[in-house]
Amino acid sequence: MAAQRKIPTPSDDEQRAGADLEDLVGYNLKRAYVIVSADFRRTLGMDGFGPRVFSALSLVVQYPNITQSELARMLGIERSGLVAIIDELEGRKLLKRIPVPRDRRVQALIPTDEGRAAYARARDAVRAHEAALLSDLTAEERETLLTLLRKIRQTED
Repeated sequence: MAAQRKIPTPSDDEQRAGADLEDLVGYNLKRAYVIVSADFRRTLGMDGFGPRVFSALSLVVQYPNITQSELARMLGIERSGLVAIIDELEGRKLLKRIPVPRDRRVQALIPTDEGRAAYARARDAVRAHEAALLSDLTAEERETLLTLLRKIRQTED
C-alpha cells in the first residue's frame, strides 16, 4: 500500500510572506492579467483570437497599410515574433500583405472585408467580456484603472 502524501500547510511565516505579495503591484498585475486573459480566451472561443492576434488585427483594421515593422513597434514585440501572427491572420483570409511602392522590400498590411467583419464581432465580444469582468467597478474606477495602466505603459517610451 502506497503511503499517503501529506499536503503541506503554510507556516505562519509563509502566510505572512504571501500577505507581502498583496502589496506588490507586479504580483497583482500578473494575477489580474491571468484572470482577464483566461476570460478573454473563453469569450472568443476555441476558433477565436488570442490577445496578440486580436491586437494585431485591431491595429491593421484601424491603420490600413501599416507596415509589419510599424505594427511590431505598436504592439511592443519583436518583428520576428510578429511573423506567425501575420501568417495566421493571412491564412484565415483576414488580412493581405501588399508591397509598399516606395520600397519593395517592405510589405504593408490591409484588412480584408472578412477581416473587418471578424474584428467587429470580436471587438464587440471583448467589450462585453470586459464589461462583465469589471462590473463590480464604477465607471469612474474603470477610467482610473485605465489611466493608471496607461501611465505605467508610458514609462516604456
